[in-house]
Amino acid sequence: MSLRRTVATAGLAAAALLSVRASTAQAQAAAAGMPESYRQVQLSALELQRRTLLAMADSMPENLYRDKVTPVQRDFAQQIQHGALPFAMFLPRFMNAPAPTGLPDSSVVLNTRAGLRAYINGVFDYAGGVLRSQSAADREGVVTFFGSQVPRWQVWDELHQHTFWTAGQVVAYFRKHGMAPPGFGFF
Repeated sequence: MSLRRTVATAGLAAAALLSVRASTAQAQAAAAGMPESYRQVQLSALELQRRTLLAMADSMPENLYRDKVTPVQRDFAQQIQHGALPFAMFLPRFMNAPAPTGLPDSSVVLNTRAGLRAYINGVFDYAGGVLRSQSAADREGVVTFFGSQVPRWQVWDELHQHTFWTAGQVVAYFRKHGMAPPGFGFF
């Protein structure tokens, strides 16, 4: 066997071993349970995400809400809405929570600052209420989340990741117009 093939095979074996160790560590952490104090970390993350999306909505001129960076992308307002949407869509599905009520109509959300702000605040008020009221036993319950078995407390973390991943894409909308995005603040 050539040196290149030997190195490649060793690299693949090491990657597989690390993957198994990471999966084992995740499974052990899930089995051990998450400390109740972690709920406050997740509530703080919700509030940080709310502030971030609101700052983006406030920083973009309203006449650019329907502007796209490329033709196939969501427009600015759709992207901001998409950052908050998973909480409204997936908490009923994975947390057995009632669906949110009172969210504004998408024609208002996507076309006005007041509508987009009301949507963001409505979704994050709803999500915070669900998280605060979730029992410790329910947080430890396991669900199938897009093909993976995870405890419900971890679903929150996955939704947080999606929101910040989506918010990060919004920077391009500001850059297109020579604008700086709003500053990012940690907790």
